[in-house]
Amino acid sequence: MIKIDLSKCTGCRRCETACSFFHTGKINRNLSRIKVIQLYEKGIDGPVTCVQCKERYCLSCPVNALSIGSFGQIIVSPTVCILCGKCERECPIGAIEIFDGIVFVCDLCGGDPKCVKACTEGAITYIPDNEHLSLSEIKKETEDMTPDEKRYNYIKKLGAALRKKWVR
Repeated sequence: MIKIDLSKCTGCRRCETACSFFHTGKINRNLSRIKVIQLYEKGIDGPVTCVQCKERYCLSCPVNALSIGSFGQIIVSPTVCILCGKCERECPIGAIEIFDGIVFVCDLCGGDPKCVKACTEGAITYIPDNEHLSLSEIKKETEDMTPDEKRYNYIKKLGAALRKKWVR
């Protein structure tokens, strides 16, 4: 799983650049499977990407276009996907997004995540076979949010604990 350390993130967005370029050959935030959220009011930046949660809410796809790969990553079958948006709505942290008729979700770059290599600050690490996080508490409060709002909410929630450490 991809692990994020918000205390080390500078908001540089190298992770987004590396991700979009690796997958598409283009540098475009919309084509990235990781999104950096900047909470200016809190002084915190942090990337959001699929954390391969325990619940796997996205797998509730009505046509079974999503599956779990050998690294625990979510695999999208574009020939089966009908772009109904259920996976996007179900993800409590906004890690899945449909853009330009394509479902974007972290595929761990085949076990060699480019975002990890691009992060010179060490804010992003890859831990294969790690215990998966539960997102059930977050799910309850994000039902009616857009992916952008979910990502903001997730970083704000993670950042609250970090801010408490900083204030002491």
